[in-house]
Amino acid sequence: MATPPPPTSSLMIDQEAPPPPPPRKKIKPTITNWILLSIYLTCATVGGVGAPLLQRLYYNHGGNRKWFMCFLQTVAFPFLIIPLSAAASPSPKRILTMEPRLFHSGALLGLFSGALSYMNSIGLFYLPVSTYSLISCTNLAFLALFSFIVVKQKFTFYSVNAVVLLTLGALVLALHSSSDRPVGVSKGQYLLGFLITLGAAVLAGALFPLIELTYIKCRRPVDTVAVTQFQFIMNLFSTVICTVGMIINNDFQVIKREAAEFGLGETKYYVIVVALAVFWQLTTVGMIGIVHCSTSLFAGITGSIMVPILLVAGVITFNEKFTGEKGMSLALCLWGFVSYFLGEYKTTDKESQANEFDNKEVHANEFDNGEAA
Repeated sequence: MATPPPPTSSLMIDQEAPPPPPPRKKIKPTITNWILLSIYLTCATVGGVGAPLLQRLYYNHGGNRKWFMCFLQTVAFPFLIIPLSAAASPSPKRILTMEPRLFHSGALLGLFSGALSYMNSIGLFYLPVSTYSLISCTNLAFLALFSFIVVKQKFTFYSVNAVVLLTLGALVLALHSSSDRPVGVSKGQYLLGFLITLGAAVLAGALFPLIELTYIKCRRPVDTVAVTQFQFIMNLFSTVICTVGMIINNDFQVIKREAAEFGLGETKYYVIVVALAVFWQLTTVGMIGIVHCSTSLFAGITGSIMVPILLVAGVITFNEKFTGEKGMSLALCLWGFVSYFLGEYKTTDKESQANEFDNKEVHANEFDNGEAA
């Protein structure tokens, strides 16, 4: 008589997992998937536009705690318990179980994300919102490269063209970067902000393909519960590294004094801080969710689409200069977006025509077999 296997632990991480599934296929455009994708897109857009504007507002009126701003990008992760509980309501025990591979990847990528958050905080400290957004959009070029290396994303003429145009857009700003420095920012600090923001774009380009690879390597189907658990662990570890940075930099002791001296008043200081935490969390939830419902490359495209919105919002909200260089950079970025979407449309159209042809062949063979019988 066979000896029964020992019981597995279900506290946080499962010790056993079923055999690995076949490679993750492209998600079919079901109604549920479209609804989820729409929700994630809304979260990413609202957060991705609102958070940088609020952070620039914080810096403009006396705030200067970079680690604190980094901390706010992930500290609202406990609110993920609400959607996690709702998604796991049919089987509440799933909240406490998680595949080891998903947990370990979430922890490592959370530390990676914490470093990325700090780089973004420095970039927004030294750069206008419009310039920051244009440089950040170059992450699409790096994301395409890492998608090809990590998840074997196929390149087309249109995607390569988009990468080149977005890179040129950043170079235009790099060569003519001295005309829109914020008040009190030196040329050296401006250049530092530019380089760090460009570096953050490189890291962000690697982050989403690594998240997609994590989903592919999972031994269990990745559903909404698994994605929310992954976000929770990733944000938890990112918050840990930012908390350590705040402790070393004595940010916790300075917050009260900074609030009292804030240019818009103490009450608005705390309102901005809370709003920043909410908007950044919406951004994270939206972008990671888009990778689940689509691909990492589409997540990068979504982030890049926000650039024109954020550029215009920065010019309107903070009266930032809309220079000729920014106009040229924006035109190159938009050209890159159009090129990418045109390529995706043509690729999808070819695939649908090929599928339709295959279906006709199958029906024809079935008909011939029926007549022969």
